Amino acid sequence: MKRTVSLKENHLFRRLYQKGKTSADSRLALYVRRNGGKTNRLGLTVSTKVGCAVTRNRIRRRLREIYRLHEAQMAEGMDVVVVARVRAGRSSYRQLEESFLRLAGKLGLIQQGG
Repeated sequence: MKRTVSLKENHLFRRLYQKGKTSADSRLALYVRRNGGKTNRLGLTVSTKVGCAVTRNRIRRRLREIYRLHEAQMAEGMDVVVVARVRAGRSSYRQLEESFLRLAGKLGLIQQGG
């Protein structure tokens, strides 16, 4: 199983927003960029507009779990930032998973046959 490192520095988020490839739907926005390493780095952003702290933490846990379950299919050496939109707060786990997989597929993050 691969190990994904957490993306925490503000300048890395900003670089990804400016130079990364992006794809979005009504629940999530996904930013992806090569990082030049062998491990992936995952960053999650959930605004206070999504809901109270309990709701935001639930969304973060769900997104982390979705990523973890599909990590083996992901391309290596990528920086990934997932931004939860307001509708994510009212979405089920399955809806978030569908959105994530659709957006990751559009951006070429999911390897074919993996």
